[in-house]
Amino acid sequence: MNEIIGRCIGETSLVDVSFISKEMPRMGEYVSLEYDGKKVLGMIESLVRGSVSINDQIYDPLTIEKIKAIEGDDHYVKGTVKILGDIDDDLRIPRTPAPPGTEIKVADSEVLKEIFKVDNYGLKLGNLIIQEDVALEVNINKMVSRHLAVLAMTGAGKSNTVSVIVDGLLDVNGSVLIFDMHSEYVNTDFGEDKVNVIRPQINPLYLSFGEIKKLSNIPPNAYVQERYFLKAYKLARKSLMQGSATGKDFIALIQSKLESWLQEAEDPDSKSAYAADKKSIADVLNKLEHMRDKYGNILSLEAKDITDNLKVGNANILDLGSVDEFASDVVVSHILRNVLASRKEFLRTGEGLEFPIFLILEEAHILAPQNRKTESKLWISRIAREGRKFSVGLCLVSQSPKSLDSDALSQANNMIILRLVEPTDQSHVQRASESLSDDLIAQLPSLNIGEAIVLGLMTRIPTLVKIDEFKGKISGGDLNIVDEWSKSHETQKTILKEQKREYEDLGGDY
Repeated sequence: MNEIIGRCIGETSLVDVSFISKEMPRMGEYVSLEYDGKKVLGMIESLVRGSVSINDQIYDPLTIEKIKAIEGDDHYVKGTVKILGDIDDDLRIPRTPAPPGTEIKVADSEVLKEIFKVDNYGLKLGNLIIQEDVALEVNINKMVSRHLAVLAMTGAGKSNTVSVIVDGLLDVNGSVLIFDMHSEYVNTDFGEDKVNVIRPQINPLYLSFGEIKKLSNIPPNAYVQERYFLKAYKLARKSLMQGSATGKDFIALIQSKLESWLQEAEDPDSKSAYAADKKSIADVLNKLEHMRDKYGNILSLEAKDITDNLKVGNANILDLGSVDEFASDVVVSHILRNVLASRKEFLRTGEGLEFPIFLILEEAHILAPQNRKTESKLWISRIAREGRKFSVGLCLVSQSPKSLDSDALSQANNMIILRLVEPTDQSHVQRASESLSDDLIAQLPSLNIGEAIVLGLMTRIPTLVKIDEFKGKISGGDLNIVDEWSKSHETQKTILKEQKREYEDLGGDY
């Protein structure tokens, strides 16, 4: 028989009840209430402990001490239970409230196991924090199609959580594309032949003019510069497409067009129309030279379309560790645009990306910031709104939720929220999620590493979970600073010894 932990008191409602108890239950614990022929599941969302004798009208510590000596630990516990639904009616909210005095019992573990089990296409995230013998599985189809956000402060376990998710998707031959901003996942062990690392190289012929213009850093109001750049860009592209120009350097072709106009403009005997715009043409050439020096390594006419590099059943990892944030924005937006277009084309004609893809964006607050426009932000929001129709899933991972675009975040119908301490982070996340109550928000600062609130369409009810530990190697954890200092110190000592020996061998006095 399940333990009775309290009874309902006062006025009850369809969504919550208050209770009182002599025993101390636990926050987040699942309970059951039986009334009107129904067995209803609930979760404890708030708790307070009090004493009838020791109240806030007593101002003398000695009096409190005497009362406590007489009363001992005879305190009461008050709390609230959020009603989650009728266990025997697919967790539908009952249409009548519980009568005052109704017993509140600890929920049966076998019932919880059934609730958190997914019959088809489930992914095990971990186990309940309170009832540790109950595993939590999430519905893969609903997680991918309805998008996901993984949010936490630094060091709370985001990389482990993402790795557990990716590992579970690979078990069902899922295809994932991770935008790896800091090369965290490049050496992660997801199993033999299941990791496909992709270099961030783009064929400039596939770039839109807006994307390549952003790399060139031509200001938005520099209309004359933009006009000459666009003209040279179109001529260079036409030459390549027609086969009248060859070579690996697309930027060089653009520069050659501009240089010819500049030479014509500088000819004193010429009455060229370019003469009046000589400075603007020179400025574009300088910006292209800077772009070539800085981003030439990510532009290659030999690079294939990104969708041709994706492998089904793999963790496809785009290594952006060597690319600055500015270029990352261009690369990520270009890939997001192409992936969505390729999936649309496949579903329309049978040509294009032939398998569904789950896009995981690390440092999502950099790519889709709250108060700043980026190229990636446009396509993240577009995929968040349209991706479900074309089997393109989205996972936003961020350690600074308050900096993440609220529109994109609100499109994530599933959330895994690990420890968050900052109130601004908490309120930003709560505004984006209808399922995150004040009482659940209050739990976020007290979560330990690897513990999370999981909610959304991928799970039947919100829950507190201890995320499983990923068994493979993750390279994104904190370094052992003391060990690193020791290694560097020993290396320095070895170098000095070798220098001393070499100097003495030459007859010197070290």
